[in-house]
Amino acid sequence: MGHVIYKRANILEPVHASYIAGLIDGEGTVTLTRLSRNRQRGLAVTISNTERDILEHVFRLIGVGKITNKRRSKSHHVPSYTYQITNRQALDLLKQICPYMRSHKSDRARLAVCQYVKLTPRNGRYTIDQLRERDKFVRQFFAIRPVVDNHQETSFVISSSIALP
Repeated sequence: MGHVIYKRANILEPVHASYIAGLIDGEGTVTLTRLSRNRQRGLAVTISNTERDILEHVFRLIGVGKITNKRRSKSHHVPSYTYQITNRQALDLLKQICPYMRSHKSDRARLAVCQYVKLTPRNGRYTIDQLRERDKFVRQFFAIRPVVDNHQETSFVISSSIALP
């Protein structure tokens, strides 16, 4: 039996990596999603937008993934689309954009980059120890959430050693 060759994400120029990081920080997700009931969660990176042209540009830059139409819950809602990249291809992307991300999603991305491959056998067959470690990884991943500021303002911590004018 021959090896399956997976298409990898394109190598991005820094300007494009930072652009995509900004889109994900603002309009995207870095998550673990279950594609079927009997399988472990897989890594997914998505960007949702009402402007399909933006997502097509992202697709051309990255070279892999897919764009889907989102269902409209009300007829007066504007059509919306989602770009999605999964598993090892998503990991290829995250390795390139992590330095440019600024939201809590950057922490999820870094955790995935550090641990996803060693905790995800390609054949989907896990040992008991691997399942235990994988469950710990999933709990740790989903514990990373945005910081909620009830005042909707940026909070600053000023060190007491800094003299203010």
